[in-house]
Amino acid sequence: MNKRQEKILEYATQIRFFQTKDLMKFFRWSYDVERITLIRDLSHLVDQWLLEKTWKWRATKYQIPSNYRIIEQTNIEKYFSLWYKQRDIQQTFNFTVFDVLNWEIFSHSEKELLGIYHRLYLSNISKYSSQTIINKEYERIMIEFSWKSSAIEGNTYSLLNTEALIKENIADETKSKEETQMILNHKDAFNETIQNRERFLDLKLWDIEYLHTVLTKWLWIESNIRKEWVWITWTKYRPLDNEFQIKEALEKMINVIQWKEDFFEKSFLSLILLSYIQAFEDGNKRTSRMISNAILLAHGAIPLSYRIVDVVEYKKACILFYEQNNISYFKKIFIEQIADAVDNYFV
Repeated sequence: MNKRQEKILEYATQIRFFQTKDLMKFFRWSYDVERITLIRDLSHLVDQWLLEKTWKWRATKYQIPSNYRIIEQTNIEKYFSLWYKQRDIQQTFNFTVFDVLNWEIFSHSEKELLGIYHRLYLSNISKYSSQTIINKEYERIMIEFSWKSSAIEGNTYSLLNTEALIKENIADETKSKEETQMILNHKDAFNETIQNRERFLDLKLWDIEYLHTVLTKWLWIESNIRKEWVWITWTKYRPLDNEFQIKEALEKMINVIQWKEDFFEKSFLSLILLSYIQAFEDGNKRTSRMISNAILLAHGAIPLSYRIVDVVEYKKACILFYEQNNISYFKKIFIEQIADAVDNYFV
């Protein structure tokens, strides 16, 4: 987004409805801009769902969409330069987020890009006639996913040691039993999503609970929906602490996901909302990533390994959604991981 487009959005947040001629007058105060240039800018912002185009009294008008806050571009460096206790945030769970997320998540251009990636993946995998080679490639995704998803949780296994553990059952003796078990649990859960893909076409609560149980096996983590507070580092956001409200939030999440037609949206929503709800005492983010991948696999799409994601940036994307219900940074990471998966696997 260029500076002129940023100014248009700044103007739009102050005016309920405006026309192109109103914008022309606004820009004359600073510098002249040709009408055709503004029309291109407006079209771009509409395409990105940052502006809404309406027709009132036979005139084309623009306005900020009701879901603007959730997709508004955020200066991440500036936002996180503030100490977490100084940030102005939504400190408790926001049930209205489900209504806002009923809107389309990805813009026209983002949908086109995801469509291109998906078609490229389908073209790539269609060239493989050997199921053995296909299985080996899925194994590579599973190894890299198990390593990076565990690393996001603080696991210190290296990628090479993760590969040795998964392929040869050789544990790194310098690591704790819990770290080793976390890697093995990721392997088992990933295999479940591969072997039972059709199960996740129509997501149910027990599917989420089941994968969480597999991911937290032998880690002394309660498998049931929690009944007490959980605390999240780096933020003042506090998830629900009532078991019945947590179940209600999960049911609303599942309804939103089932209502969506686009499987990328389904996958993305499970990724952000399971992490936001924090339904279990631990293992929520790894469960969200696994369910997200399960949905992609169920719809014949490539799963994500997150191998190139920066752990700190991933956590920032989570926190931005927790605190502001803003998906802009998480969308960026999600699309980048789709692109990397298509470029790295089955090529």
